[in-house]
Amino acid sequence: MNRYPIWKYLLIILTVALAALYTLPNLFGESPAVQIASVRATVKVDAALQQNAEAILKSGGVKIEDALLDVNSVKFRFKDTDVQLKAKDLLQTKLGDDYSVALNLLSDTPSWLTRIGAKPMSLGLDLRGGVHFLLEVDMKAAVDKALEKTAGDVRRELKEKKIRYGRIVATRDSVEVQLRDEETTQAAAKALRQVLQQRQIDIRDNKIVISYSVAALQQLKNDAVKQNITTLHNRVNELGVAEPVIQQQGEGRIVVQLPGVQDTSKAKDILGRTATLEVRMVEDDQAKMSEALNGNVPAGFELLSERGNDGQNRPILLKKEVELTGDNINDAQAGFDDQNSAAVHINLDSTGAAIFKTLTKESIGKRMAMVLVEKGKGEVVTAPVIRSEIGGGRVQISGSMGVAEANDTALLLRAGSLAAPMNIVEERTIGPSLGKDNISKGFHSTLYGFLAIAVFMMVYYRVFGVVSAISLAGNLLFLLAMLSLLGVTLTLPGIAAIALTLGMAIDSNVLINERIREELRLGMTPQAAISNGYEHAFATILDSNVTTLIAGLALLIFGSGAVRGFAWVHCIGILTSMYSAVFVSRGIINLIYGGRRVSTLAV
Repeated sequence: MNRYPIWKYLLIILTVALAALYTLPNLFGESPAVQIASVRATVKVDAALQQNAEAILKSGGVKIEDALLDVNSVKFRFKDTDVQLKAKDLLQTKLGDDYSVALNLLSDTPSWLTRIGAKPMSLGLDLRGGVHFLLEVDMKAAVDKALEKTAGDVRRELKEKKIRYGRIVATRDSVEVQLRDEETTQAAAKALRQVLQQRQIDIRDNKIVISYSVAALQQLKNDAVKQNITTLHNRVNELGVAEPVIQQQGEGRIVVQLPGVQDTSKAKDILGRTATLEVRMVEDDQAKMSEALNGNVPAGFELLSERGNDGQNRPILLKKEVELTGDNINDAQAGFDDQNSAAVHINLDSTGAAIFKTLTKESIGKRMAMVLVEKGKGEVVTAPVIRSEIGGGRVQISGSMGVAEANDTALLLRAGSLAAPMNIVEERTIGPSLGKDNISKGFHSTLYGFLAIAVFMMVYYRVFGVVSAISLAGNLLFLLAMLSLLGVTLTLPGIAAIALTLGMAIDSNVLINERIREELRLGMTPQAAISNGYEHAFATILDSNVTTLIAGLALLIFGSGAVRGFAWVHCIGILTSMYSAVFVSRGIINLIYGGRRVSTLAV
């Protein structure tokens, strides 16, 4: 009556063996390491770089425990953090600005385990240490930027179609184009409808009004957040941070977690900057310049400052019309110009190259300004006179900038511009020592909780309590194996969820044991009591776990950050507890009581 077929025992043995195998990597820990990555597309990471770095470390008296080369980086493992920090400083000084040298941690898991896909759980920021930012996207600025871009598209399209127009103005939520008569208005509207298909185009008394629908406006805001997330990923990759977490939280907020990074000022500088390039024409009319200097800037113009070679800023009057933006940049690299001064060399895409070629062809003898815009403020880097048509899509920005500034500017332009500025809403720094302390406290709290539950069950339910404790240990083993296999990031709330899962898992065994006791009190034989106890308790266990799983899935779907970390462990723990509390525990009970005649049960 209470005997499993052989295949069920083999299944239990196989699952326990696999769980132990995939949990094993978590016991080996991690070693301090240094990661070298390239910050330029033209600088390669290869075996020659590895040999050069090894020679630098050897000459500095730094002993390398292991070296790993992959497509994007070279990693060196060291004995302790003191050697790691010495190696980082040495490599950063010798390799120069072409490479980023970041602190990292490498798993000590043996290669034979790695080959079968066994790897340790990823640790969250609160367990490893690093910096945490909560950034809020300025949605109004995103809409304003899109309207300015639309105004530029309108201007280029009407010029190409040779349609004369008056003022083009970007208002709060639309772009207005003034035309001279109805015939020109209809021709312009027809041309614009072909290129601005996702915008609403209305005609009002020889004026075209271009606006976004509610759905298009919402899509624009969603795209702004997605573009910012992509840009942040690119910038973090340029910094060489290992395993960053960048994800959306709510409608307009982004969470950025950089494990292992302790220099918050550098991280804030790179993440928060909104550098993008704008090409605009200079107004050299001295009358308008004088008017602007007297505080009365003419409509359609903007007074900015230009950096001089002597370090002084000089006023310069620019047209507000943006001819070209950083969205058309394919690549940007720091370098030097013909006078051996720091410069940024830019490659444009095909659209940008065509626009730039037409602009320079039509503006020979005029000045063109390269404007670097950061956080809504523009500064003219250089404003040369156009001597001839420039094709090929290659542009150079040079002026009074240093080598470090040229590198930073190239990094930001290469990584892409942010769709809108972001404000830092929340900032936290977690030291590596605090992370180790969190792991220690979490481990001990889970251990003490497990021991307390096991002792109670063994005292109160005797043999059945021992079986319950064994199945609980099996549940913990299955849970850790699943977390490692699925690559779930373990956080401090996740450790709390493990402790909670143990308490909930033992509840299933309590229901089974109490049901067996009830069956015995009703006069059932021991074998019948075991069979009926497991079968009748299963429906209750299933109902309670399904309802709890629904709540966990809701947290997983709608939660974010620490809530999702808790929900992952919680949901997986419910599934493993069902397997261990019902299937595994009954297999052990069947081994103890199923093969012999018994008159009493130790329950």
